[in-house]
Amino acid sequence: MKMKKRCCDLLACVLILVQLMTGFAWAESVELQSEEDAFSLWNKEAPSLHTLIDYVEAVTDPSSPDYIPEVDRIATFDMDGTLMGELFPTYLEVILLTYRILKDPSYTPDADMLAFGRMMRDHALDKSYPDDMDIAFSTHQARAFAGMTLTEYADFITRFLLHDADGFEGMTYANAYYAPMAEVVEYLQDYGFKCYIVSGSDRFIVRTFAEGIFDIPYEQMIGSDTALVAKNQGDTDGIEYVFTGNDTLVRSDQLIIKDLKTNKVLQIAQEIGRQPVLSFGNSSGDASMHNYVIHNNVYRSAAFMLVADDEVRDYGNAEKGAALQKQWEENGYHVISMADDWKTIYGENVVKTGTFHWLEELAEDRTPAEETAEQNETAEPEALGSVQYVMYLGTNDKNTNQPVFTESEAMERLRNVLLRHFGGYTVQEAHGGWVDGETEYQEYTLVIYLSDTTLEAVHMAADELLTLFNQSSVLIQANPTATEFYSGQGGGSL
Repeated sequence: MKMKKRCCDLLACVLILVQLMTGFAWAESVELQSEEDAFSLWNKEAPSLHTLIDYVEAVTDPSSPDYIPEVDRIATFDMDGTLMGELFPTYLEVILLTYRILKDPSYTPDADMLAFGRMMRDHALDKSYPDDMDIAFSTHQARAFAGMTLTEYADFITRFLLHDADGFEGMTYANAYYAPMAEVVEYLQDYGFKCYIVSGSDRFIVRTFAEGIFDIPYEQMIGSDTALVAKNQGDTDGIEYVFTGNDTLVRSDQLIIKDLKTNKVLQIAQEIGRQPVLSFGNSSGDASMHNYVIHNNVYRSAAFMLVADDEVRDYGNAEKGAALQKQWEENGYHVISMADDWKTIYGENVVKTGTFHWLEELAEDRTPAEETAEQNETAEPEALGSVQYVMYLGTNDKNTNQPVFTESEAMERLRNVLLRHFGGYTVQEAHGGWVDGETEYQEYTLVIYLSDTTLEAVHMAADELLTLFNQSSVLIQANPTATEFYSGQGGGSL
């Protein structure tokens, strides 16, 4: 009986040991499966991927000599060329400014601004920008968007992001991000890393583009900055002016900082307050950030450079990429090859067309603001006779038939759009209704009267309103009319 019990005990121990071994194997397979899921868009043999995984596993293991407490797990990412594309055919913020100067009907550039817009258009395809492009760009950017509220600026960016990305099929600018890098951000966050975007682009462009793609809060997005002012502040210094309930924040025309090279290091130190341990970039503008991370760091650290060497799925250059890979590795950076390391760049349904429509889309015949003002002063009075456009805008959601906004909110949203596009507005409120089956619906409708404008400008405003109010269409009438802004004999007034 004792022998039998001993055998039973031994069998039980063996079973327990088998279960433990199976459990360990199962746990390991779960971990490996988790990593495979985390990097489903990467080629598994990519050296950069193994380097990253090995690093993260070492610094997050409490028993490892390389362990980093979670509070110090800081990772910084450049945006253009690192998290999103920059070759359609140039940087997103350059495209936005070029369109603002050359195509935005609500903006009339002066001669200097118009010349700068044409320079960007003419040199974007071959990247032959002048040597002082970085600062010159940001100073013109500050001036071109001065006076916009933060909401208006975000709306301008958002409307443009809905355009098809030039040089590609199946992708808008809003979706022009590197899908494998989105996996890196999520993977690091799962391991307790706090991820920051540190970009040379305007901070508010970064915020608007990244929202909904990367789970990174606004306060962890650093970029180039233009000074903000209170709308009614005028020339009064901010230390003297008291912000009131009638104020809102608007962009000024003063550049504070261009967040490139060593400025990235300064911004990281000021805004984060901790030395990062991981850094991701793609160009010489990120080298300072990388060097700050990997040198004189109390923790094990690493820097990764992406090289745009994919000539099939993107507009990279394999020869240039090989030269950069050698240079970056000599600097102590790990290299991510877009051609070799990624299964996809933007997604399987995105196709490189090999053709840009940049020059034809930005062809224009604009007159500088100074000449326009002079022409208006010397022009002979025209005989009465023009076209008045009347737009009927419903405010019920096209999918739910429920109001998108309250009536006061709808009027305020409409007001902002009309002021930005036309500088003024005349609106009448109306109420309509219809029956669908046995259900009767009521709809608050806004009737907009627009004179002294063009159908193109009306369509641009309508495009924004369709999105803002989630409408399937708006009714536009073009009515021949005779109009005159009459001030009495001799220009007097009652």
